[in-house]
Amino acid sequence: MSAALPEGVPKNDYIDSEKAQAGQLRDPEKVDTAQDVTDEELGGPTTPPTHELERWNETGVNIFRFMSTMYCFILMGMTDGAVGALLPYIETYYHISYTVVSLVFLSPFVGYLLAALLNNLIHHHFGQLGVAILGPVSRLIGIVPLVFHPAYPALPVVLLFTGFGNGIMDSAWNAWIGNMQRANELLGFLHGAYGLGATIGPLIATAMVTKAGLGWWTFYYVMIGLDGLGFFLLVPAFWRATAKVHREAHMASNGGKRTTTRTVLKSPVVWLVALFLLGYVGAEVSLGGWIVTFMLRVRDAEPFIAGLVATFFWLGLTIGRVVLGFVTGRIGEKLAITVYLLLSVALQLLYWLVPNFAASATFVAFLGFFLGPLFPAAIVAATKLLPADYHVSAIGFAAAFGGGGAALFPFAIGAIAQSKGVEVLQPIVLAILLFILLMWWLLPGGLRMGGLEKARENGDKVGEGFRNGYRWLKAKSRKSG
Repeated sequence: MSAALPEGVPKNDYIDSEKAQAGQLRDPEKVDTAQDVTDEELGGPTTPPTHELERWNETGVNIFRFMSTMYCFILMGMTDGAVGALLPYIETYYHISYTVVSLVFLSPFVGYLLAALLNNLIHHHFGQLGVAILGPVSRLIGIVPLVFHPAYPALPVVLLFTGFGNGIMDSAWNAWIGNMQRANELLGFLHGAYGLGATIGPLIATAMVTKAGLGWWTFYYVMIGLDGLGFFLLVPAFWRATAKVHREAHMASNGGKRTTTRTVLKSPVVWLVALFLLGYVGAEVSLGGWIVTFMLRVRDAEPFIAGLVATFFWLGLTIGRVVLGFVTGRIGEKLAITVYLLLSVALQLLYWLVPNFAASATFVAFLGFFLGPLFPAAIVAATKLLPADYHVSAIGFAAAFGGGGAALFPFAIGAIAQSKGVEVLQPIVLAILLFILLMWWLLPGGLRMGGLEKARENGDKVGEGFRNGYRWLKAKSRKSG
């Protein structure tokens, strides 16, 4: 709502009347049209940025970048998915227990945590080009030693580098694509690429071990070649995405200074999204990582067939991310994810309580299908609830911190399974699903379409829906009394 302009005075010499009252005049020649002063600076609720969002296909460079990031996510999915398929063979090869073998899940958590804390700094000093270099190189540092199948204590150490590489790429590419037009669909394809990798990774790894009679480490020869190609795709794709470009495109609203990770972490929304993703990724990788062992030891499946069940799970996840990505944005993220999570809880109960191999394989495939869109939707929700200059740091932190769930929960399941048996997988995953459902409901915005945008405009706080529900119940009880 701009103030009326006196006749004969250029429009650029004026700004919004409210901003003028707040004394926040800017040099018109230095105005960044992609980053206007936000209402948050004036002490009021924030409003979404008015600039046009980037499109994935608006230039040939963007198309090349998007395809390169999808390839990158395929590789991440292959390594994550293959670990679960190879876990029984690693355990047998080294003659170690569930708890000890689970360290291959735990050590990448440290790498993810470092990525979460350093993501914003890497972008500020090196831009997306820095991520394009550090990500593949870190992964290769972690993967190359595996082909020499060193003494087991070396495995958790080298996998820390893989976790760091995955973490900075996971956070960077989610933040970039999450700020594009049609982000739900695009993130669905991006994470569908991860699911595709997690589908073919176990297939290749299982076939190499069970059919070709090769050692578990031979799978990583394949990954070295594929990751080398990834480096030569990402670096040219983001060659011009330097630190200078990043700083100019992401000027913070507080006088052009960099929005630090410390500032971003003061937002409760960031922590809710991070905890949601921590639980979600934990449930996803726990299922994918321990499902082969569970089917072998509890459902008495044949080794190759047990590997196929893991493939069904990741395949369902892939299809769900692509297909439901088109549904989620049309009915609203809050309502869509609530429905998907409730269906996932029901399917998890069935998977746990029905002791039949064929039924288990079916339930697992559908469980993956409905779990698929959760990660992309959480990223989109964060972009709608947070100021624009928070996005890179906030989404980067949430994605990398959440990615740590891929290490933390599978390790915990392995440690508990050592004394209680691998059956503990089911109740733990069920508890995680209920936890992330609660985290989702705590986000402001209600379940109506457009609720997230309205919550940001109104400055709604975390847990606003619960408070409104409590007030409604209290008012009803008074009327009935």
